[in-house]
Amino acid sequence: MTAESIRVVGRAGANPGVHILSVKGPITEATSAALQEAVRAVAARGLIVDLTEVPWVDSMAVGTLVRAFVFCSKCDRKFVLVGLSPRVKNVLRMVGLDPLFKAYGTVPEAESALS
Repeated sequence: MTAESIRVVGRAGANPGVHILSVKGPITEATSAALQEAVRAVAARGLIVDLTEVPWVDSMAVGTLVRAFVFCSKCDRKFVLVGLSPRVKNVLRMVGLDPLFKAYGTVPEAESALS
């Protein structure tokens, strides 16, 4: 995987109506479109975006996460994040958006919160 690649893998959650997108690699201007497309392709009422394997994000990624949150909100879907690294948490805190997102340490915690 190069510095400019990302992998987004979707799967059904343990609970009905929950979908999980697992992201691997940094989310940047060059890679954020893949995440945005994956979010828009999900029709489940609850979406968990697992960022456990995302080492860092840039400002474009922050915009992508906000757009994903807004998209889900407009469709009356729940949107939560999982596995934020300290670097990702810090970026969200620095731009003042950390209160916008519900974040959990693990996928099972997030699934429990969405049930």
